[in-house]
Amino acid sequence: MLRTIAGFDRIGEENAFAVLARATELAGQGRDIINLGIGQPDFRTPDHIVEAAVKALRDGHHGYTPATGIAPLREAVSADLFKRHGVETDPDNVVIVPGGKVTMFMAILMFGQPGTEILYPDPGFPIYRSMIEFTGALPVPVPIREENDFAFSAEETLSLITDKTRLLILNSPANPTGGVTPRSEIEKLAAGLERFPDVAVLSDEIYSQMTYDGMEHVSLIGFENLRDRLILLDGWSKTYAMTGWRMGFSLWPDGLIDKARKLAVNAWSCVNAPAQYGGLAALTGPQDEVASMVAEFDARRRVIVDGLNAIDGISCRTPLGAFYAYPNIGKTGWKAKALASALLEEAGVAVIGGPDFGVLGEGYIRLSYANSTANIKAALERIERFLKTSK
Repeated sequence: MLRTIAGFDRIGEENAFAVLARATELAGQGRDIINLGIGQPDFRTPDHIVEAAVKALRDGHHGYTPATGIAPLREAVSADLFKRHGVETDPDNVVIVPGGKVTMFMAILMFGQPGTEILYPDPGFPIYRSMIEFTGALPVPVPIREENDFAFSAEETLSLITDKTRLLILNSPANPTGGVTPRSEIEKLAAGLERFPDVAVLSDEIYSQMTYDGMEHVSLIGFENLRDRLILLDGWSKTYAMTGWRMGFSLWPDGLIDKARKLAVNAWSCVNAPAQYGGLAALTGPQDEVASMVAEFDARRRVIVDGLNAIDGISCRTPLGAFYAYPNIGKTGWKAKALASALLEEAGVAVIGGPDFGVLGEGYIRLSYANSTANIKAALERIERFLKTSK
């Protein structure tokens, strides 16, 4: 019998894909399924991005590129970071990667091993904990609490750092909660981290351009005292509706960039060449479709929050970022994963149970409002009807 390393017995997965598969299976059987589970925009990639990738193919960009990405794209990333955050960065410190998860994978591999600790948000993106456990490091959850509007607490985060801590993972705007951490907390965290100079920071800012109600996204890149240990994760998937293109980027400090480059050479050689030209067109071309998409998400956000709060037993904070609602279902009498399963199988609504996002997720479910307003309203009616008839 083949025996793999122990790490593969610890590795987890992202259950949103399992829910997607089951929803697709039920739809294939003729069931009417409304999918509020998967976290991807329901918009087409803007045409000028598609045409740039098609042109790249026709122009003969069929081969390998540098492992860290084509120079014009890395330069465009640096220009975009300056435009959005007012910070100059070196394009040579940018790595173009096949999706956001790859940056998590690289950072956690660099710092995770038995005997070390890695802090991560809980509830949070499930791949954080999965990869930490794979390396043998101890995953230490940073509680993301409803009473804080799902922003992380600088004081609580700093209190969890020990002499074994090697990496701190942060995420704002956040998946699954839609929380956005305000500047005051981020400033406290940045100042407090000066006491822990050996702790690297991975800032997952993949939803950085999706905030609402005038809420400011504060990037960790703006804090000079962190730049020698900050790994910034961002990309194209959410902002430009490019999830299937597998396009992300990361910014690395001088002391880590060559390690990141070597991992790229060993793991994927380079990102798909024509996709990189599409990414270049996204950053350098018109941004009006991004603004329109975020405005539509904002309108749907109001519909889903109002609708959830009108259902007996459910309460929902208004998310300030991303495209997720994370309602409290504690008064329904249901456990979260059981309710998510029943809603899919019996009511035809796909959602994700809170425990799929961490040990602190019980009592919550995640709904993506990356779906039409009509479908969101229909899903809310089904959820309300199901809860009334299942008592």
